[in-house]
Amino acid sequence: MTGGGLVYGPISSYSRVQILHLVQNRAERTIGELCEATGLHANTVREHLQRLIDGGYVIQTTEHRTTRGRPRTLYSAATGTPEASSPVARDKVAEAARRGDMMRRILREDGSELGREATYQLDALIEHLEESGFEPVVDEEGLTVELSPCPHAAARPEHRPVLCQVHLGLMQAVLTQAGGPIATECVLATTRPEECTVQLRLVEDAA
Repeated sequence: MTGGGLVYGPISSYSRVQILHLVQNRAERTIGELCEATGLHANTVREHLQRLIDGGYVIQTTEHRTTRGRPRTLYSAATGTPEASSPVARDKVAEAARRGDMMRRILREDGSELGREATYQLDALIEHLEESGFEPVVDEEGLTVELSPCPHAAARPEHRPVLCQVHLGLMQAVLTQAGGPIATECVLATTRPEECTVQLRLVEDAA
């Protein structure tokens, strides 16, 4: 129990956070590289990677070699782009949209004023956050996602920058996989560890 809430999903273990941070920063990592960077045993790294693959957060490919030798297995972050998309993540996004449509029919709501694609992006983002132990409150006008109290409030202070960066990357991957005008911007600065607000932006505004 941390910060008043349980942490689930890929960021429930700081070892997985470290691995995610490495594959988010550079694609096509080998088991050996991840072991060296984290100090973890190869079997432990493999176990974490399998859970991340099963969750749709990491993809694995086989190295293309032009010389003799057994090709290595390479690991990359599932970013939601055509080049790095996970079938598990695609299914999650589709299911989130289906459930969102069902709920809107029950409540007789039209969805986001930002449009149909943005509605499905927010459906997928909210489900991802809830799956990870957060209780998100979305402000569509201000384009913010309130995540207080943060389940990571009790984490070591030196771990928090990596936790925030990894989680922001996971949120962006979900939004990219869903496809639409919304992207993550940053985690807003705060003086209290239990406070967490993520700023979103419209992609058109990036230019």
